[in-house]
Amino acid sequence: MIPLPDSPYASSGPDTAVDESLLVELITEAQTALPVDLPALANRCASALGLNTALIYLVDLQQRLLIPLDEALDPLPVDRSSAGSAYRTVSPRVDAADDDGLIVWMPLVDGAERLGVLAVRTASADGVRMHRSRMLAHLFAMLITSKRAYSDWLAARTRTAMMALPAEMLRAFLPPRTIGSSRCVSTAVLEPAYDIAGDAFDHSVVKNMLHTMILDAMGHDLTAGLTTSVAMAAARNARRGGGRLADIVGSVDQALAQWLPDQFCTGVLCRLDAETGVLRWVNCGHPPPLLIRAERVLAGVLDSPPQPPIGLAGPLAPATRQVHETTLEPGDCVLLYTDGVVEARDADGAEFGLDRFTDFIIRSSAAGQRPAEVLRLLIHAILEHQRNELRDDATILLFEWRPQC
Repeated sequence: MIPLPDSPYASSGPDTAVDESLLVELITEAQTALPVDLPALANRCASALGLNTALIYLVDLQQRLLIPLDEALDPLPVDRSSAGSAYRTVSPRVDAADDDGLIVWMPLVDGAERLGVLAVRTASADGVRMHRSRMLAHLFAMLITSKRAYSDWLAARTRTAMMALPAEMLRAFLPPRTIGSSRCVSTAVLEPAYDIAGDAFDHSVVKNMLHTMILDAMGHDLTAGLTTSVAMAAARNARRGGGRLADIVGSVDQALAQWLPDQFCTGVLCRLDAETGVLRWVNCGHPPPLLIRAERVLAGVLDSPPQPPIGLAGPLAPATRQVHETTLEPGDCVLLYTDGVVEARDADGAEFGLDRFTDFIIRSSAAGQRPAEVLRLLIHAILEHQRNELRDDATILLFEWRPQC
């Protein structure tokens, strides 16, 4: 791997001139370009910036492979390649190319969400070319984000297996894996990626408030997926209407009781004030959230008296939901999970377990891994523990409060 230049603007020369009119024309064209046209467009933009070529790689659904949009090329492993290193660390990497030039691997990131990498071939890795490679990566991250919402081709490129119908329906409701700001970040993973049914997560930022939710519906079929889909829709409807946390839970209760009266789900809904660190949460028959502070789990801090699951109708329905409150300290992490995470068993019947689960997160975070990378590694460890055959859905959501100094 080749070291990066110290200065982002060092070593400019006459061959780095940019045809601004051509670049403006290409950016304007990008607004209406079809997703399948992005590979060719990336090359033309790279040329306009004085670079050679650019190739887009998107991460697959399970974050194991980086899949090129050029269908003639092979995927690259996330865990054993320079491209994967750029993805994992969200920082550029530079390799020597076969033609005596260089390949700059630039992470493709939309906000806090890792999308993949951009492979830029260039004559050198001077400051100007690195700066332009980064600009190109920013542009195509935005283009991919804007176009993947309506492109089955982009969705299909990031899959390595056929998806079951319940998973297809549920994934249509899921938000990006990672969202965040300078004050807080929330990230989540769920497996089995192509056969998920009853589990789901949601997170959203409303002004200075981070809303998070994790759900586990009864069963593992299309009805279970429908239950969590209705629950997420009801929560978003109340949230977007300005509802408080208790109102949001009540809206989900009413929606399930009305439309799916024979179904229910457990869940935890949280709201974090990203300015003050005040955390409010409601636990509806679910494993309690865990608070990680200073590389240790503070046992019981986020426990609360049991409340019924969401969606119970008639005399079983709760009259009110209890909202609990605490104040986080800078650097605190809150962990939500479904029981399929800790109950995953190996060939000898040994559970993955809560201690191993939290220890993995603490050790990975202490090693400097970003939250999204911590969960990527963790869900792979859980799958490996059960030989890639989970008996139950496994979902993890981690959010971290890091206020500005």
